[in-house]
Amino acid sequence: MTRLDLEALYQRLPIPVQHAACSVVGWRTEHTRYDATFSEILAETVARTFWSAEELAAYRDRRVAEFVEHAARTTSFYAARLRAGSLAPSQVRSLEDLESLPILTKHEAQEHQPELVSSGIGRRQARSTHTSGTTGGALVFPTTPYAVQQRWAVVWRYRTWHRIERGTWCALFAGRAVVPAKQKNPPFWRLNAPGRQLLFSGYHMSPETLPSYVDVLRKRRPPWLHGYPSLLALLAAYVLESGIDPGYDVRWVTTGAENLLPHQSAVIQRAFGVEPIQHYGLTEGVAQISQCELKTLHIDEDYAGVEFVPVGEHGLHRVIGTNFTNPAFPLLRYDTDDMVVVRDGATCSCGRAGRVVERIDGRLEDYVILRNNTRVGRMDHIFKDMINIQEAQIYQRRPGEITIRVVRGRNYGETDEEQLRREIAKRVGDEIDVAVEYWDALPRTQTGKLRFVVSDVPGGSIEPIAPASPARGAS
Repeated sequence: MTRLDLEALYQRLPIPVQHAACSVVGWRTEHTRYDATFSEILAETVARTFWSAEELAAYRDRRVAEFVEHAARTTSFYAARLRAGSLAPSQVRSLEDLESLPILTKHEAQEHQPELVSSGIGRRQARSTHTSGTTGGALVFPTTPYAVQQRWAVVWRYRTWHRIERGTWCALFAGRAVVPAKQKNPPFWRLNAPGRQLLFSGYHMSPETLPSYVDVLRKRRPPWLHGYPSLLALLAAYVLESGIDPGYDVRWVTTGAENLLPHQSAVIQRAFGVEPIQHYGLTEGVAQISQCELKTLHIDEDYAGVEFVPVGEHGLHRVIGTNFTNPAFPLLRYDTDDMVVVRDGATCSCGRAGRVVERIDGRLEDYVILRNNTRVGRMDHIFKDMINIQEAQIYQRRPGEITIRVVRGRNYGETDEEQLRREIAKRVGDEIDVAVEYWDALPRTQTGKLRFVVSDVPGGSIEPIAPASPARGAS
C-alpha cells in the first residue's frame, strides 16, 4: 500500500484508531532515533560540550577532511567538482580549504541527486528521508541511522542544557496533518503515546476552535510546548485576549523550523510565563544552532562544517554548511538559503566555546487565512514530496483564496499539479480556493531570500508591513 493510500485510510479511521495510528508511527520514530546505541552517542556528544575552541576546530576540521575524501571517492558529483576546481582531496585539511569549491545550491542538489548518492553506503545501510520543502522544492535523499542519531543527540544535548529530559510530555504544534481537514469539531489533537506527545493540528486554529485547544492543555497539563513560533504565538495571543488562564505552569516553550520573531517571543512569554527557547537545524544535517541558558545562540561546531558568507549590509550572513555526519549523501558547501547575524569575536560566559550568532533571520513566513478566518502558519509540508517543483511561493490577496506560484522542474507534469492540489485539500479542505501560476523565476527580498508565504491580507502578515506583490514572470 502506498503512502497516499495509507493517508487516505487514516483520514477515514475513527478518532480512537487515529490516536493508535499516531502512536504506532511514534513508536517507529522512537526506535529509529533512539535505539540501543543512542545513549552512547549522546554521551559522546555531551562530553564535547565544554571543549575549547581549538579542540572543537580540530575535531571539525578532521571530520571535514575525512568527509571530503569520502565524497570524492564515492560520488561522481564531487569527483568531478574537485577535478574542475583543481583540488585534490588531500589538500582539504580544514573548513577554510573548502572555499575554493563552488557553493552547492538546493536546485543543484535536486538536479544532481543521483550523482550525490554515495556508492560507499549500501541500500541496507541507509533509509530515505526528505526535506520539508520550505521554498517549495523538496529534496529526497538517503541517510544512515547513525546520522539520524547524531542529529538528535545534538538536539537533546541542547535540551538538557535547559533541564528538559527525554520522556517529558510535550504538546507539539507543527505542520503534520494529524486531524482531517474536514473535521469541524474537537478534538483537534491526536496522541503519540510512545513519544509522549500531544499532536495538535496547525490547520484548525481559529477563534472558534482555540478554546478547545486550551481546554486540552488544562486537562493534560503538558509541561513542555514545542513547535512553530507562528502557531505558538497564535495560541498565546488567544490566551491573552480571551483571559483564559491555561490553569497550570508551563515549564518550557521551545521553537524550531521558523525564525522566532521578537513580538512572537514577547506574546508567548506573557501568555505562558516562560521565555521561548530557540533551536535551528535542517534535515540535510549541514548546520545546527542551539540556544544556551544565557540566551546565546551557539553554532554546534562538532556537528557540521558551518560557513558564513556576508550578504550586503547590516551584518547578515548566509548559512553554508557541510554535513559530515551523513556519508550516504555528502553535501559540501550547501546553501541553506537561511541567514544569520554573526556576533564577531564574541564568546559566551556560559563557558561553551565556538562561534555565536546574534539572531537567526531565516524562514520568515506570513499566515494563510482561510475562509473561516483560521490563520495557518508554515505550510511547507504541502511540498514535502513535490520533488519536481524547483521552487514555489504562496501568495494571498484575500481570505479564502491563494495563488501557488510554481517554478517547474524538468520532470514536472500534470500529475504534479494534481498532487499539489490534493496535498492542500488534505490540510485545509474546502476552506480555500487555489489557483496555480507558473513562473520562470520567483522574486527575492533585498537580501536575496525567497519568502515562502506572502500575504497582502490585513492580519496575514507576520511582520508589520507585508512585502509588496511582485511582478508576474514571463511563463
